[in-house]
Amino acid sequence: MYKYFLKRFFDIFVSLIGLIVCSPILLIIAFLVKVTSKGPIIFKQQRIGKKGKVYNIYKFRSMCVGAEKMGSGVYSGKGDARVTKVGKFLRATSLDELPQFFNLLKGDMSLIGPRPPLTYHPWPYDQYTDEQKKMFNVRPGITGWAQVNGRKEVEWNRRIELNVWYVEHLSFWLDLKIFFKTIGKVFTNANNENVGATVKGPQTAENVVATEEDKDSNA
Repeated sequence: MYKYFLKRFFDIFVSLIGLIVCSPILLIIAFLVKVTSKGPIIFKQQRIGKKGKVYNIYKFRSMCVGAEKMGSGVYSGKGDARVTKVGKFLRATSLDELPQFFNLLKGDMSLIGPRPPLTYHPWPYDQYTDEQKKMFNVRPGITGWAQVNGRKEVEWNRRIELNVWYVEHLSFWLDLKIFFKTIGKVFTNANNENVGATVKGPQTAENVVATEEDKDSNA
């Protein structure tokens, strides 16, 4: 019942309340992003969602325009010059994630679930094993089990294992636990810096290209 009906109901309820309550903050952030750096207010990026469906995730832009073409092969970490002044604050507080309330409302995402990977990182969808693809049996989340168990300090193979474990044990109480643990992570900014490459084994240049969302997509 929870997995198929109540979880979606809660997502819609939370997204509507979140958009209403946070509307002043959304407007202020949008204004600051626009006046402090050139480029769009919202950053869109393709991610892999439920059943392997690709969708656009929304975030407040925190990097300068063209960041994906700068510093190829380097993860976005502490002191990255491509991150704007406003972007540094947004990332540290996770306020750049607020536009994902629209993803929740649309049904692209859930409040709690496996964090959606990029279409090419850590590898393309068709290169996941059948076991690993279990993480795509549910909607991806704004936060999830891997995020509260190491976040960006956890190597991707381990993150996927944590995501699969979450899908196999999904329940209201587990989601509630993740929700409250996430609040603690956000307030302490724990595990929110990339500490190096997050994929063990052979990699292609594509897999390590630094992107606007390295701080998130690898989290």
